[in-house]
This record gives sequence, C-alpha cells and structure tokens, in this order.
Amino acid sequence: MKKKIILAYSGGLDTTAIIPWLKENQDCEVIAVCVDVGQAADWKTIQKRAMSTGASACYIEDVKKEYVEEYVWPALKAGAVYEDKYLLGTSTARPLIAKVLVDYARKEKATAVAHGATGKGNDQVRFDLGIMALAPDLEIIAPWRVWKIKSREDAIRYLKRRKINIPFNKRNSYSMDDNLWHISHEGLELEDPANEPQFRKMLSMIVTPEKAPNKAEYVEIEFDKGIPVGLNGKKMEGVQLINALNKIGGANGIGICDLVENRVVGMKSRGVYETPGGTILYYAHQELEHLCLDRQTYSFKQQVSLKLGELIYGGLWFTPLREALSAFVDSVQGTVTGKVKVKLYKGSIGSAGAVSPYSLYNTSLASFTTGDLYNHADAKGFIKLYGLPVLVRSLMQKEKGIAKPASSSSSTGTAKKKTASKAKTTKRK
Repeated sequence: MKKKIILAYSGGLDTTAIIPWLKENQDCEVIAVCVDVGQAADWKTIQKRAMSTGASACYIEDVKKEYVEEYVWPALKAGAVYEDKYLLGTSTARPLIAKVLVDYARKEKATAVAHGATGKGNDQVRFDLGIMALAPDLEIIAPWRVWKIKSREDAIRYLKRRKINIPFNKRNSYSMDDNLWHISHEGLELEDPANEPQFRKMLSMIVTPEKAPNKAEYVEIEFDKGIPVGLNGKKMEGVQLINALNKIGGANGIGICDLVENRVVGMKSRGVYETPGGTILYYAHQELEHLCLDRQTYSFKQQVSLKLGELIYGGLWFTPLREALSAFVDSVQGTVTGKVKVKLYKGSIGSAGAVSPYSLYNTSLASFTTGDLYNHADAKGFIKLYGLPVLVRSLMQKEKGIAKPASSSSSTGTAKKKTASKAKTTKRK
C-alpha cells in the first residue's frame, strides 16, 4: 500500500509543482486539501488543476466561520498587533489550516503532511509548529527546504518538462496571500525599502486615499463582550460583517500597511498589507475599551496584547501561554459591550462617539463643574502621599549635600551661554 501524503494545496505555482515532485520522490499518493479561509479563489478550477497534476483527490474545506470566531475574534479582542502595524492576517489563518490538514490526515490514514512554505518565510514555522502540536507522529514535508528548485522560474520549467501547462507568470506579479481578513503583497519594488510602493497597480481591496470620496462616511459598530455583532444598526454574524466592512473601508482608503518587519527566521522583509475591515474593527474596539476598562486592567492588557501579537506571529497558537493569555483577555472583555461610531475619510479613522452600559466615564467626576463625588481639597493629601518617595529623596539629597542633576533644558541654556561667551572673547581678540 502506497504512502499517503496530505498536501496543503492553494492552486498556485508552488503547490502545483509539489504534487508531481512528491509522487516522483516519495512514491506516494497525494491528497490535496484546499482550506477556504475567505481567499478569492475559483475552487472548481483549482480542484481540476490538482487532479490533472496527479493528486488522487482534492478536498475543499470551508472554514470561514471557524476562522473568524476562533482565530480572528480572539486576536481582535486582545488587540494583538505585530510590530505596531501588522494585524496578523496570515498569522491567524495558518494554525487553522494546520488543524484542517491534521484532521484530513487522520481521516485518510496518511502518515505525512506537506506544505509549500519556503525555507525563508514565517509560514514554514507556523505550519510545522501547528502540526507538531496537534499530531507529533506525522511526518512534515516541506519541499522548498530540500528540492533543487530555487525560483518560480525553475518551478515553471519543472512543470513544462512534465507537459503540465499552467497559467503562471513571474513577470509583473507580486507574491500574494489573501483571506477574509487581509491581502498581503511582497516582491517587485517592495524588495528595496527605499522604493515607494506602487499602490495603484498593487491594491485589490482598497483605493488609494487620494482616490477616496471627498465626503466622510460614518460607521457604527456594535460589540458584545468584545465581539463585533452589528453594523449600522443591523445585527450580523462575523463573516458577513467583515465582508461588509472590507467594502466600506476599502472604498475610503482605510487599512493600507507598509511594513519592514522582523521575520521569525531572523531576517527582515517588507510587505504591504490590505486590512480595511480589520483596521476599522481594531480602532473601534480600542475606543470601547478606553470607555469600559479601568486603568490597571487596560495597562496590563497592553502588555498581554504585545505578547500575544508576538506569539501569534511566531506560530505559537497551540501553546499553553497563548491559551492562558487569551483566557485573561476573555475575562476582561465581559464589560466591553456597546456601540462605537467612527468617521472614515481618505485613509483616516476618527472617533465619533461611543456608548456602553458598562462605561466607567462619570460626568460628575470628569466635568469641570465640581460634583458630589469629588472634593478638590482631597487632591492635596493624595498628591502628598503619591509624591512621598520624591519628597524623601529630595530631603536626603539636601541633607547630604548632593547636587541635583540639571534638567536638559537648563543644560542646553548653559551650553548656549558658554558658546555666546566664547564668541565674544574671540571677537575681542
């Protein structure tokens, strides 16, 4: 009985070349699995391509709902962002794809899983770690790490020699990854950080801010325990809501990210990400948290957000720490319920008001007019106790005769005086 290998199949050049390569080098049966996380794809054509290239079967698994509810929403609730910009579009999808591959490996009694991630990228880490966490017994095959094909041109020639005709052309095409949450672009002029991105020929979901309407658009998003549940007064489930916001955000030039990032494998790379709906949701969710979370909780959650962004980016979804941090996030999202209105205009987002039954904003306390809950005279005692360490240190310095360091502004002033004095002396000479 031939060895069975499950292949994560996208229908692209790399994974199409992998099918005959596996059969030739592993003497195996290749079962292609396409995981639908909302990417723009002609699944019938892709399925036909896999079969014509040598796969014994090609399955299409629609997991868009699971992707949003079990992977995107946890990242959103956490406010997880990588290196201040990247909203983890590819990173959140990979662990789910790994999970689906393992599920099919069990169903088909396969002994190995293969993927088309390159030896330089992050995805090899995410796929490998996901599979290792869920099925440590399965062999992982990553052809890009072992085969002699070194470029897309090599892959095209490889397929042509085997009389496999495919509509792929390296020229004038970016390396792209897309799903319901985002589209990423790499390659061409982006490989030189000194170059300005050619947005007009690159962007798929978003118009450039210059081409966006001259009139602002207002959007209201409703949240329940940190999860978006409504748009402009209409209840919506996750997939529908993200699709709707992608169109709105894209039309207003929202969600373009140009980032030189640190890959897991150690090198820097540059990518342009389109995340129109996600950018709006992250902004609105944070506005609601500002209204509903106390200072200490919000401060600590910022640290959790940073760590979760690093974990998700690095493929460590199925780990105790990620699960524990997500549990913390869930515990503080109970009051993040309400509605947020945002203003979209030519690539920018602004707050246009937020309301919540759990709002911690108290008008009596915040108003310049003194209310019953606040006595101005109480501030003196508070400040004295709050600043006690400052006072004690200052008294000690005075007692010991320790000179206090000059402030940066006074140092600058002294330096200027010395320079001016020196200049006068020079003139006298």
